[in-house]
Amino acid sequence: MSVLDHKIDFAVVLSVRNANPNGDPLNGNRPRQNYDGYGEISDVCIKRKIRNRLQDMGEPILVQSDERRADIYRSIKERVDANAEVQEFGKGKKQNNELYAQAACKSWIDVRSFGQVFAFTKEDVSLGIRGPVSIHTAVSLAPIDISSMQITKSVNAVTPKDPNKKSSDTMGMKHRVDFGVYVFYGSINTQLAEKTGFTYEDAEKIREALRTLFENDTSSARPDGSMEVHHLYWWEHQSKLGQYSSAKVHRSLQVQLKEGVSEARSFEDYVCTLQPLEGLMAQEYAGL
Repeated sequence: MSVLDHKIDFAVVLSVRNANPNGDPLNGNRPRQNYDGYGEISDVCIKRKIRNRLQDMGEPILVQSDERRADIYRSIKERVDANAEVQEFGKGKKQNNELYAQAACKSWIDVRSFGQVFAFTKEDVSLGIRGPVSIHTAVSLAPIDISSMQITKSVNAVTPKDPNKKSSDTMGMKHRVDFGVYVFYGSINTQLAEKTGFTYEDAEKIREALRTLFENDTSSARPDGSMEVHHLYWWEHQSKLGQYSSAKVHRSLQVQLKEGVSEARSFEDYVCTLQPLEGLMAQEYAGL
């Protein structure tokens, strides 16, 4: 496998209907919004979903969510400590941060993709790895409408003093985005790919993870079919630095309401167009 030797930019267009794409814990887990009312999905949330998809593909992942663990380890440190190749350069006479980082990148695809900070208490090693894959926050194309409903659980979590009464924990709230179309962008940097050993084959796995982002991602907040990837745009430059800046490439994608439509009710109310960039063609992939 060869290290990635040309820059890649990408964009993903997705829709949300009656789902909470990314709850804000500082706001009662309501769907994230900016101050102008536009919906947001954090880059951390998107990377979590990419990691989950890579894990479903059988790839080794360091940062696993606890409910989807594929091994017996309950933390990043336990997973690192159990890796003999990494630990060989973590302590003693062989302690070497550069070799430690190389071993970590070789062991886990998410480390060589997104990077990772290794800083554990009472450890000799303290280093940060910068990954080549960067992802923007997803932002909706229009301000979102959020619906909230109060829910009642059918059973007490703990027995109250009066067992014939419902305790306060049986009451709750659920929030959802009625409908919204979001777009997020990203890029893959070749200079950082060289440092982590990120290959073109890894880039293809990231591309497939983006195309199938919401597969096996069902929850009560995101029922099956409530979130959908419609288009993935993938630009492969002809050089390490790229023919154009990422900003110019990302701006070449325009997602706008169709003529005569004042408010979007479905994704079909939007039209996606690409402004041509000389010498750089976008590969377009449909979502799953």
